[in-house]
Amino acid sequence: MKIFINGTGIAGGFGCGSNALLNRLRTGATCEPSSQDGYYPAFYADISSLYDFVPKKALRRIDHFSQLALTGAYLALNDAGQDSFDKMATGLILCSGYGSAKTTFSFLDSIIDSGDNCASPTLFSNSVHNAAAGHISMMLGIEGPCLTISQFEMSVSSGLLSAIQWLCEERVGQVLFGAVDEYFDVLGYCYKRWYGSNGNISMSPLAAEIQSAVPGEGAAFFLLSRDKSANCYGAVTSVNTGIVKDLKDNLSEDSFYILNADGHIECDRYYSEIIPEGSLVSCYTPYYGSIPVGSAFDMVIAVISLREGRIFPAPVTVRRPDNYRFQGQDCTLNQENISCVKTGIKGEFSIITLSHTG
Repeated sequence: MKIFINGTGIAGGFGCGSNALLNRLRTGATCEPSSQDGYYPAFYADISSLYDFVPKKALRRIDHFSQLALTGAYLALNDAGQDSFDKMATGLILCSGYGSAKTTFSFLDSIIDSGDNCASPTLFSNSVHNAAAGHISMMLGIEGPCLTISQFEMSVSSGLLSAIQWLCEERVGQVLFGAVDEYFDVLGYCYKRWYGSNGNISMSPLAAEIQSAVPGEGAAFFLLSRDKSANCYGAVTSVNTGIVKDLKDNLSEDSFYILNADGHIECDRYYSEIIPEGSLVSCYTPYYGSIPVGSAFDMVIAVISLREGRIFPAPVTVRRPDNYRFQGQDCTLNQENISCVKTGIKGEFSIITLSHTG
């Protein structure tokens, strides 16, 4: 069963909205990470478009993680032309690798600084696992089922499988499906301790000998439905997950693969075990950084490619191993399917395949 994508919303280090991402894809201009906390450079997301939908005063008790999620949700609904929708027939699924870790650590700091009795109740309420989904539901008035899923690198595929199941079982008419992660100083501290200062190293995915991951943050949302709208981008045709060593079915050489290789050599080494030699591939992580929910960002790029009928060249910093075919310049997309592939540190993988709506 095809699940149609009727709207998208995205924010990241490249800017806010799919047009900002499309501009990066067309020009090939990579983003420059900044070091705002002094620990490690990162790609910080732009959420300025949120203020077009929600007054700033209504957001003063909502943390950055939830604001990222709200930005993606509002942009997706706006892109789908659904300023008003059936709130009872709409479900919400939110995926995150780290969750609201920044707020959780801030809450723990408030306990250390002020004791149990004076710890911040605002930080506590925003630190619980489903806080961001709760904010979206309340702001948008969604009354359908609501679910938050966290499974590190496999969060997006797990959440997407749940969304597809809801739609197949006709529990809801549509699902607002989103993925969000934020950068936080503890993560930057860990990066610095594990990988060093990073210096002036560019993010170089698929460079087997270089650990070049640069953390990012952002949100990517989709409005999914059994029914195809006039604004439809494409369709999700399959979601496959598993362990690399147990993969039995060979992937097709005729598909176009978007690899979520993000500069972590422990994860990037598995792509050569999944993707058939000589396959047409690309990688766009230098536009938004290393992020557990990066598959969702690649899904947005995939549906943009389907709509535009184009394959966009990978950023120049992406290494190009000889066993893959990389497109050196913008060209026509001749493939029917685009598969977004992500691997994890323990050899787990997800393959999300999207196609034209026909």
